Amino acid sequence: MGTHVLVPIDGSPHSWAAFDHAVSNHDGATITTVHVVDPMEGVYSDYGGGGYYDAQTHDRAVERGKALGEQARDRADDAGSLETTALETAVETGPTARTILEFAAENDVDHIVMGSHGRSGVARVLLGSVAETVARRAPVPVTIVR
Repeated sequence: MGTHVLVPIDGSPHSWAAFDHAVSNHDGATITTVHVVDPMEGVYSDYGGGGYYDAQTHDRAVERGKALGEQARDRADDAGSLETTALETAVETGPTARTILEFAAENDVDHIVMGSHGRSGVARVLLGSVAETVARRAPVPVTIVR
């Protein structure tokens, strides 16, 4: 069985750089893209402690994830790598870093290649870093592309 590489994609230039890196450096592997939908996508608050859930908003986020998977397939095809590399796509819902780590563990991933926005200082502390969390907790090698 060949190498299985996981590439989280969110549509940002950084995630596409990671995808392109994986495609060009893991010829012959199975590459799986995963788009993680925030479980709060579609939840709105009235600031009074209540709130409501709009399922259509969540569904649109899932559809966007599927569209990103198709864009990945087109990019890989344009690079001519689909002849030797298997490309799979997935859309998952959950907290981003945890969902990436769980997906990797449950799907026998050998390597994770992901983009980083390169935030530092206060921005990283306030916003967190998905790439950093994945790199620290992953049971497999992680390549972070900027």
